[in-house]
Amino acid sequence: MEYSIGTQFKTRGKAPRLCTVTDILKTYNSAGELVKTRYVAQHDFMGQKVNDYDVVAITIAMGLIPIEA
Repeated sequence: MEYSIGTQFKTRGKAPRLCTVTDILKTYNSAGELVKTRYVAQHDFMGQKVNDYDVVAITIAMGLIPIEA
């Protein structure tokens, strides 16, 4: 499943962070086939924006925040 830019999720662990998907990175081989998809996620740390450039879809799926209507 592909997540759109702006999707919010929480990381797992002792101190979960609220992250937002800011970009989608796709890698193709020489035959034009999609090899992997990674997401760029951003969170705040002590007033600064920190980017993680290697987030997989499973990480987002496990921490997905339900949208309240």
